[in-house]
Amino acid sequence: MLLSEFDFEKDAVINPDIVHKPVADFPETVISIFSHQLFGRVVEALGGVQIAETHDVDGVWPVYAVQYGGYRFAMYKARLGAPACVGGFEDIIPMGAGRIILLGNCGVLDRGVDDCGIIIPTRAIRDEGTSYHYAPAADYIEVNKKYVELFQTVLEKHGYPYVSGTTWTTDAFYRETRGKIAKRKEMGAICVEMECAAMQAMCDFRGVEFFQFLYAGDSLDHRQWDPRSLSGFAKLDEKERIALLAFELACAIEESK
Repeated sequence: MLLSEFDFEKDAVINPDIVHKPVADFPETVISIFSHQLFGRVVEALGGVQIAETHDVDGVWPVYAVQYGGYRFAMYKARLGAPACVGGFEDIIPMGAGRIILLGNCGVLDRGVDDCGIIIPTRAIRDEGTSYHYAPAADYIEVNKKYVELFQTVLEKHGYPYVSGTTWTTDAFYRETRGKIAKRKEMGAICVEMECAAMQAMCDFRGVEFFQFLYAGDSLDHRQWDPRSLSGFAKLDEKERIALLAFELACAIEESK
């Protein structure tokens, strides 16, 4: 099976540090958001200043420096889907990133999770292809190996309830059939997204710290799909407050050093 042919060799024909070089004073922590609308609002609210960029056939992807809580962080908009998301951060790491905090949206497999409710993944089902190039084949990968307790403290401080559990990472959102959903729920999944397993595998491979939390969007736990607040324009004020929790965690990490 092709995906079981994992190669531990880190020296590839094209390495990220061939394409991107260190950036002077690049912040150690990169905070990233998938939603285009939400990312733009947060960058503007925090007075982001561009310090670098990546580029591909889809365009130019700026990297910003922002100030929050007396600390300086980088911001980069995450790309949708495991290959694009991982590839973007492979470009960012050589610039000087040592820690990635990623805020993602997800579909819920448990209707009891409220719209925009916060989910902390503890492991991810590897139903995508990218992670198999960064870690030996397995059905699961442990995620969020650091900072869970610290983030729980941040959530409790700001009055946010949360749930923890397994996330299902898949490449094919139009192939989330009822049969597959039932099987993934049997495997423990409470939500579904497209990047978590691959991002954790890549960060482990590169020796970079990774933490991801999710806010609930659409629900797949009904007879018919319920999009709820999946739209990037829905509940933006509420989502912006959730996004700032990533910065609160980044500050808590700095203060814990």
